[in-house]
This record gives sequence, C-alpha cells and structure tokens, in this order.
Amino acid sequence: MAEENTGTAVATASENVAQTILMKIAKRGDIMMALGVVGILVVLILPLPKWMLDAGLAFSITVSVLILMTSLFVEKPLQFNTFPTVLLLATMIRLSLNLASTRLILSDGHTGTNAAGSVIEAFGGFVMSGNFVIGIIVFAILVIVNFVVITKGSGRIAEVSARFTLDAMPGKQMAIDADLSTGLIGEEEARARRKELEDESNFFGSMDGAAKFVRGDAIAGLLITFINVIGGMIIGVAQHDMTFTQAANNYTALTVGDGLVTQIPALVVSTSAGMMVTKAGVTGATEKALFKQLGGQPRAMAVSSFLLFSLALLPGIPMLPFVILGALTGGTAIAVNRTQEIDRAKEEEALQKAEIADEEAVPEEPIATALKIDMLRLELGYGLLSLINNPQEGKRLTDQIKSLRRQIASDMGFVMPSVRIQDNMQLEPNTYVIRSKEIETGRGDLRPNMLLVMDPRGEEITLPGEATKEPTFGLPAMWIDKQNREEALFRGYTVVDPATVITTHITESIKDNMPELLSYAETRKLIDEMSEEQKKLSEDIVPSQISLGGIQRVLQNLLSERVSIRDLPTILEGISEACGMTRNVTLITEHVRARLSRQISDMNSNENGLIVLMSLSPEWEQEFAEALVGTGDDRQLSLAPTKLQEFISQLRNGYERQAMMGETPVLLTSPGVRPYVRSIIERFRPSTVVMSQNEIHPKAKIKTVGQV
Repeated sequence: MAEENTGTAVATASENVAQTILMKIAKRGDIMMALGVVGILVVLILPLPKWMLDAGLAFSITVSVLILMTSLFVEKPLQFNTFPTVLLLATMIRLSLNLASTRLILSDGHTGTNAAGSVIEAFGGFVMSGNFVIGIIVFAILVIVNFVVITKGSGRIAEVSARFTLDAMPGKQMAIDADLSTGLIGEEEARARRKELEDESNFFGSMDGAAKFVRGDAIAGLLITFINVIGGMIIGVAQHDMTFTQAANNYTALTVGDGLVTQIPALVVSTSAGMMVTKAGVTGATEKALFKQLGGQPRAMAVSSFLLFSLALLPGIPMLPFVILGALTGGTAIAVNRTQEIDRAKEEEALQKAEIADEEAVPEEPIATALKIDMLRLELGYGLLSLINNPQEGKRLTDQIKSLRRQIASDMGFVMPSVRIQDNMQLEPNTYVIRSKEIETGRGDLRPNMLLVMDPRGEEITLPGEATKEPTFGLPAMWIDKQNREEALFRGYTVVDPATVITTHITESIKDNMPELLSYAETRKLIDEMSEEQKKLSEDIVPSQISLGGIQRVLQNLLSERVSIRDLPTILEGISEACGMTRNVTLITEHVRARLSRQISDMNSNENGLIVLMSLSPEWEQEFAEALVGTGDDRQLSLAPTKLQEFISQLRNGYERQAMMGETPVLLTSPGVRPYVRSIIERFRPSTVVMSQNEIHPKAKIKTVGQV
C-alpha cells in the first residue's frame, strides 16, 4: 500500500509539473513562436546530428497529420483561417530538414545507409526492399501524384475561388444592406456578416498564394533528390574510392529514404490544402456532408448494388467481395428509402396541421389598428413581471394606478388616460419605461424583492444595501432587504416598495405631460359631463364666442403650470368675460387665472398659510414692458440677449440664496408681463411658480423675502 501511495504521489507531482510547464509556455506563446521560426532558419545554416534530424523528421510528420485532421473536422474554411501561415511554416520545416539531411548524406553517405539517421534508413529500406530501382520508381510516382494531381488541382481551385469570391463581394454586400434596411437583421448581425465576408475574401486570396508553396515544395523535392543522387555518386566514386555499384546502392537508398520522409508529409499537407479549398461550398464537417450526399440517394445506391451483383456473376471475377459490397449498398438503399418515407409522412402531417391552424387562425387585424397610439404605457422588463403576475404585488401595483387616476382627477380636474402595462423583452430585466404618446418620458431600475430607502434629511444612509438613485427625482437612495424595514423606519428613513416607486414616477410624468394628454376629445368629455345647469354656459360661449379648441388651449395653458382645472364653471365664466375684450388665448388664460386667484393662492401657500414671495424689481418690470413689440393681441417679447442672460443670472442667484435659507418663494410680477416672464423661466427653472398681483387673493397672507 505504501508503494502504491508513493507511486500515485509521484504521478500526481509529475502531472502538476507538466501542467505548470504548459501554462508557462502558453503565457509566452509569442516568444516560443519567434524562437521556432529562428530555429528553422538556423537548421538551414548549421549541420544537425543524426538524433536531432530523426526528432525533426518525426515532428514534421506529426505536424502534417495534425493539419490534415484539422482540415477534415472544421465545419467551414474560416474556422482554420490561419491555414496559409501554417502551410508556410510546415513547408519551411520540411525544406530545412531536407537540407540538413542532404548535408549528412553527401558528407557521410560512404559509411552506409544509416549515415542520415534511423528514420531515413527505415523508410529507404522498407520501400526499396533491397532494390534501389524500386525505390526510385515509388518516389517518382509519389512526386507525380503530389505535383501533377493534388497540388495542381488545389492551386487551380484556390485561384478560381479567390476570383469568384472577390467578384461576388459587391452582391453579397448589397444583400446585407438590403436585409438591414428592411429590418430582417440588426446592426450587430450586419456587422458580423460584413466581417465574415471580408475574412472569406482574405482567406481565399491567401490560399491562392499559399498553393504556390506546395507547388514549389514539390519542385524543390525533385531537384534535391536529383542533386543527392548525382552528387553522392560523384563524391563516393571520386573521393572515397567506392565502386559505382556501392555508391549507387548507398546514396540512392539514402536519397530515396530522405525523399520519402519529406514527400509523404508534403503529400499529406497538399491533401489538406485540397480539402480546405474544395470545402468552400460544403456546410458542416466533411464526413457528415459526404455521407449525407453520397448516401442520401436510395435509387443511386440500388443501381450500384445491381451493377455489383452483375459483376459478381461474370466469369473469372472473384464473387465474394462484389457480393458483400452489393449487399451492403442494397441494404443501405432500403434503409435510406424507409427513413425518407417516414420523414415525408411527418412533413405531410405537419403541413396539414399548419393548414388547419391557418384556417382556424383569427382574421388579420385591420392595418388601421397599427396607427393607434397609447396615451400612457408602462413597459416592464421580464424581471419586473412579478409585480403583475404575483397576486399580491400585481394587486398592489394596479390598485395604486387606479388610486392615482382618482387622485389626479380630484387634484387637477384632469381625467388621466388608462395606463397600458406590457412586457418588453428588449429592456434590461429590472428596467421599466414610461411612455406618453409612444415617447419615453421616464425610466428606472428596480429590485423587485427589495425596498427603496431615502433619507429626508439628505444624510448618508448607513444600512447595508445597494446604493442607487431614486428614478423620479434623482435623489440618493439605497435598496435594502425587506427584513430591514423596521430598522429603516426606526431611523426615520422613507421606505417605499417597487410598486410605489413606479406609481410616483408615473405621477410626475403625467403632471409634466398633462397639456399634451388633454386632447380635443377629453375636453369635449369634460364639458359634456358638467351638470345641466352649468352646461348652459358652455352652450352660450361655444361656438359664438370661442371654439372648443380655444377652450382646450386655455385648459392646456393652465395645466402646463399645474393649475387645477377642476373648477370648470369658473374657468368658463372667465373665458366668457375675456372673450368680450380679446381673442388672444394667452390673455384669456391670464384673465382666467385672475378669476382662480383664491385657488392659486391656496395652492401656493405653505404649511403656515403664507405665500412666500420674491417680487420682480421695477427696473426689470420696465425692461420687460419696453421689450414687448407689436400691438393688440400680437405682442411678443423681444429682449436683448445680454439682458436676458443678466436676468437669468440674477434670478438663479436669488433663488439659490433662498434655497440655502430653506425657502421656495413664488415670483411675483405685474399682470402684463407675467406670461412672458414665465416663458423664460420655464426653460431653466420649470418648477418655479410665477404669479401676477391679480392672482393674489385679497385674504391671502403673504411674506416677501426678496427682490430680483
């Protein structure tokens, strides 16, 4: 037992050492490659001992067999696109070893047939069988097969493939562009196809040139063999006093052995090159493609079987091999035919089912349905579908959205459109997107099984979790486990679940887009749903004083500054009064705002019942008044850019000072310039409320904190 354990430990240690060496070699592959190429060049110059030549010849044969097996098993030529480089290196290895063996043959050939190593002696003795004439004939046949048949054919195929591939590139490129423009493929797939097309062109162009390596290698083998035989016999007879027969036996045996050792790997590599260039139109591994195409025609196999049985009956022909082969091909034909019949039956059955399904299919929807736009849509990644599919989570989310519709109707007098909820597999798993009229208005990332925590004091959250940003307002927040809810509440943090996060984001998105969501149809619906007593007012002013579209514009102007339109009778009264003086929608809106002064003042009062004001200075009032150009209803603001920048800077500085003191004041202006001041401020401070003096209710309490 102790000896077995010792042997196991030694084997394990040896494996570990081997793995360590291989890992180090892999990390320094570039250096090893450079040393290998330099080694090939050194062999061309320096003489090699016999044992090193034997090792080199064995390595050459191994490389050639590895190249052949790789070319057989790749499914398409581009999977072995380094083949031209490998072919060059294999050719250089053979030529360098051929030169080294030539040096040994010419210098030591007089000593016997082992002058160039054991590998060359074994090949020469085995093939020649003691007769150098047989060896020369076998070597000549190998060279003819390699040079005339395989190399010449492979070179021609490579040349034609390169030419046709280059000619077909524009058409293939146009096909890729057409598929991309029609939406059949995406940008990434189009880029991958273009890259494959470019690699294919480069590969066959390189193979066209690499085929010349194989051709030159065959020619070099012939010349080296001729030089070895003639030069060796001259050296043996003239310098070493050998007889002509002895010199012919020794140097011919060595030369033929050397030629066979180099020509056999060359023949293998040439076959590999032929396999690569003829594989251009073959899909899949070579053996699968060949067996499928050769054995996929049962009639061809049956006719072949009949001919083989016929040959077996001829007099003088050995019957057994032809009968066996005929039986094999006949049996294969029967098996393939039966398999194809089963496949055809399955295809017919599937086709019938498809036809029945097409007949039972729902009629195609009219194309007009594709033109419909969702007013509000919530798209969820597949990781958030539990908010809908889970009974508890889904009930909470849908109920919150229903409550949100009721709350917005109560606060703003605006009937929020129904929210369409759907999944979107193109989104990240935990991402949601809010769309208004198909346009994205907000998005965020959630953790469906966690809680979102925020500190209302703005301090750092010390609970363990994942730091993030609250998606609606961009405030610092953190996702925590549900088990830490009590701890977060105890520390005074604000804790919300993922459904509430989505609902809050939808609320803000709707408030930002209420003017666009209030359509002509919604305006008509609001007026039609008024009581019979109040509806008489709308009938009096529409269309005699203002169109329904004009009322829609006034309501949109109010909603754009988040003024509730729930008190619709008062709004219509204000419109009726203003229409007697002007037809300008902006001026009508300003008059309506004055009629809603009590509501607007209450809306902008703080918890102490005070309206915190920052007034516009008389200088700026005069600047804006003088900048109004035009007459009547066509007045527009034309303020110099320098003055506009100065106003923005002063306003921003004033509000920043008030923010440091914890105040968010309302900007107070005169009625004549209020809409123009608001049009400037909404571009850089949309949350700032701008009121005119007419909108301050007489009973409202005010507090002035500054002046712009």
